[in-house]
Amino acid sequence: MDIPLDLQSIAAQEHALVFPRFDADRAWQLGAHLHELARARALPVAVDVRTFGQQLFFCALDGATPDNADWVRRKSRVVEHFRRSSYAIGLRMQQTGTTLAEKHGLPITDFAPHGGSFPLTVAGAGVIGSVTVSGLPQRADHELVVEALCAQLDVDYAQLALAKV
Repeated sequence: MDIPLDLQSIAAQEHALVFPRFDADRAWQLGAHLHELARARALPVAVDVRTFGQQLFFCALDGATPDNADWVRRKSRVVEHFRRSSYAIGLRMQQTGTTLAEKHGLPITDFAPHGGSFPLTVAGAGVIGSVTVSGLPQRADHELVVEALCAQLDVDYAQLALAKV
C-alpha cells in the first residue's frame, strides 16, 4: 500500500463527496443503501449514520458483533474531532510513527483512527456528521462507505476508488 497515494485519494474523495443538503431522510437512504450493499455481499458489518450529537441510522448485519458497534463509536469520534476520514487520520499517524494518544492526548478507548468512518459534508455548512462501517479490514470498511456515498451523490465510484493493492 502506498500511504501518500491513499492520502491523496482520500482527500479527493472528501472534496468530491459533498451533499447539497442532509436531513434524517437522507441519513435513512444512505444507511439503507449501505445495508443493502452489505446484505447482498453477506458482509458482517455494523452501519451507522449520524450528525454530531444524534444517531440517525444504525444496523448490524448477521455476523456483526457488539465489538463492531464500539468500533463504530470510536471511529466516528475521530471524524467528529478532526473533520476528516478516520482512515486518513490513521494513515497520517502511521506515516508519522505516532498515535492519537501521543500526539493529541486522545484515548484509544474513545478514538479509533482506523478506516471506516467518513465525514458527511454539506455544501455551505461543512462537516456535519459521519457515516461509519465496521466489520471488515479497515481499507474495505472505508471503501464500502465511499462506494455508497458515490451512489447516493451520483458520483462515479471508479474515479474515486482507492488504488488496488
